[in-house]
Amino acid sequence: MKFVSIILLSLIWSVSAFAQHSHGSKGPNGGAMEDVAGVHAELMTAGNVITFNIIDEGNKPVPTSGFTGSVLVVSGSERETIALAPSGDAALKGEAKKPIAANAAITLMLKTKEGKSGQAKYKK
Repeated sequence: MKFVSIILLSLIWSVSAFAQHSHGSKGPNGGAMEDVAGVHAELMTAGNVITFNIIDEGNKPVPTSGFTGSVLVVSGSERETIALAPSGDAALKGEAKKPIAANAAITLMLKTKEGKSGQAKYKK
């Protein structure tokens, strides 16, 4: 009986942890948002420019000075890796050779100034 109780409590705690981090949700600017390296990264594209707005758990902008990142854009058989650089106070921006296609798979690789790193996947 103790074993069943422990399993039930573990499940309850894990469900509440999942509820705090909504993957694939919309960011404050309407873009897809994912958790990566301890921050939220909101994907925005316009033509061939790709921007990630970086925000904290409270939807407040996080300064990106000292952040590094890159993004892999895959559309059909085409692949392009784009370096990202801080842009403004709380964004990372890069430019592709061609406009980002509507069906592109986008993988963000991010490293914060504190050294945390991670990756997130998006579908445009």
